[in-house]
Amino acid sequence: MKLDVNLCNNLKSIRTRLGMSQQDLANKAGVTRQSIGGVESGQYAPSVAISLRLAKALGCPVKDLFCFEEDLPEVQAVLSKPVKSGQQLRVSLARVGGKWIAYPLVGNDAFRIEMIPADGEVVAVSHPVVGSGVSASGSDVGASPVRVDGFPDINKLLNLEGEAVAVRHPVAKRSLSKGSSNSELSKVSPVDKLAKGLRGISTLPFSGGVKAEYLESELQNQTGRNKVLVRLLDDIDKLENTVVIAGCTPMISLWARAAERRHPQLRVHHIFANSMTALRSLCRGEIHIAGMHLYDPETGEHNIPFVRQALAGRSAVLITLGVWEEGLLVPPGNPKGIKTVSDLVELGITIVNRELGCGSRMLLERKLQEEQISLHTVKGFDHIVYNHQDIALSVVSGIADAGVSTASVAAAFGLGFIPLHRSRYDLVILKEYLEEIPVQQLLSTLGHRLVQSQLEVLGGYDISNIGEVVANI
Repeated sequence: MKLDVNLCNNLKSIRTRLGMSQQDLANKAGVTRQSIGGVESGQYAPSVAISLRLAKALGCPVKDLFCFEEDLPEVQAVLSKPVKSGQQLRVSLARVGGKWIAYPLVGNDAFRIEMIPADGEVVAVSHPVVGSGVSASGSDVGASPVRVDGFPDINKLLNLEGEAVAVRHPVAKRSLSKGSSNSELSKVSPVDKLAKGLRGISTLPFSGGVKAEYLESELQNQTGRNKVLVRLLDDIDKLENTVVIAGCTPMISLWARAAERRHPQLRVHHIFANSMTALRSLCRGEIHIAGMHLYDPETGEHNIPFVRQALAGRSAVLITLGVWEEGLLVPPGNPKGIKTVSDLVELGITIVNRELGCGSRMLLERKLQEEQISLHTVKGFDHIVYNHQDIALSVVSGIADAGVSTASVAAAFGLGFIPLHRSRYDLVILKEYLEEIPVQQLLSTLGHRLVQSQLEVLGGYDISNIGEVVANI
């Protein structure tokens, strides 16, 4: 019998979330793969017996798999980032700090390997959605940024109050090069203050246009907090039991899937984001946990100085996930004989780089500065990709000769690796979230052998101190 058009079918959503293929589920439930495909596609409705088998195999009630559409509730949520007005909007949902956060499934955010099932669909917007540079109040993004839910605006966060107008006048392009004078380095513009606020290095030598674009994007992030009405496409109890983590390491997704198998009612929503983007999302109340791997050469510490500065007095804990090797990915056998970052210029090496705020980019810039090499003398320095996989694919395809990533990524793609730095990867959690049961369930799995085995097999990580609290802020 064909499924009722008013029946909401969550089978594929739950199966995909648990990392199971149709064949995996079929084997576990004792049915055929064709039966699974037919139910997911809406070709037919399963019998009571098959519904019970599917629910048992997935560790959930039957009502989580099938429900009538008219019974679906609606909730008011806050968009985690600006979107274009007028577009149909699918979202993932989670409850963070007592409010619903909607994460738009747009562009690359809509995919893992296959398209991500939605938790809900936006049916109404209570304020204008940010389009191209217009805030919710209708003012231009370069004007005074708004405060959001009690968090400081970006100017106060980075000690730039009253100077945001600098984004209107990009500073002159300037980089550190051999022979640069101390007087040249002492000329710090308001946008350089922003770079210094990131504390990756004393003065980050970004070009003026890139700095201005970065600051303007930060201001727009502060204005894109629109409330929307979302029609749920999944069970609200499941959504309530969601932990949201932002970070860039593959360890997070492996940990998340292992934890969900350990706690079938737990759901972990992993947002791929660089370290600074993850920390800012935590400050804005959009996520529960931020993953970071940033090094501060002024103090010799990983992550702690950045968190202390960004949280502006709020309490958090830092828990170690592992220590990974960061370095240059090169083709197998290292045919061009790259040994150090100095060779990038001397041998005419073409690289591919990461975006501002990313730990990999900060590492590259720091190493080039230590060698007194101008950043923009490195070929491909402004060729930007947004994740470790794309760094590796660029080297594999010959688009680039090298790029900064990790030893585990190099091993996964069969590439050569030149180590540059051992970086500690920490999880940053606001203390107010530590009392939430889903967060407690997730953190409790850090010591579980199933989780640790997944991370050990990945390689390139030292997890001997996994779960250790390294700082209370």
